[in-house]
Amino acid sequence: MVVEMAKETIEVLIEGGKATAGPPIGPALGPLGINIGQVVSEINKKTASFKGMQVPVKIIVDTETKEYNITIGTPPTSALIKKELGLAKASSKPQEIVANLSIEQIVKIAKMKSDDTLGKDIIAKIKEVAGTANSMGISIEGMRAKDFIKNLDKFKDKIDKAIKSDQQSAKQP
Repeated sequence: MVVEMAKETIEVLIEGGKATAGPPIGPALGPLGINIGQVVSEINKKTASFKGMQVPVKIIVDTETKEYNITIGTPPTSALIKKELGLAKASSKPQEIVANLSIEQIVKIAKMKSDDTLGKDIIAKIKEVAGTANSMGISIEGMRAKDFIKNLDKFKDKIDKAIKSDQQSAKQP
């Protein structure tokens, strides 16, 4: 006979890197008997790159073993683009260019969204981010998104370099 373990799921919206043991996390986890400080610390570590943005967080707790799993969603791609460029708002007319993303910036955003996008590799994810940028009136490397995507091969070395430099900066404390 298989006995289903009792699991409790708590879904909250947290400002990146600023979770606390207070509401909404503390009161939701308190009755479950797990170490709230440990959970908060893990959430803050996982959401540090989203400082200043609301991030969806899901905490799944096994009420019998007290084991938990934390999954972090990501803000919308448009919010990440605006934060990266320091924009308060994007263009309401996609044909009006209001800002420009560099290869480094688009790679960084594509990696942040890697769990939430459909693309099977980093290039496909970059194309998805480029599509969002296009609808916001944002160019990439000085060109419209569709032209950037058409010429993606020309940027391969620069993309590879940005991916490597991003991986190295992520390893540094």
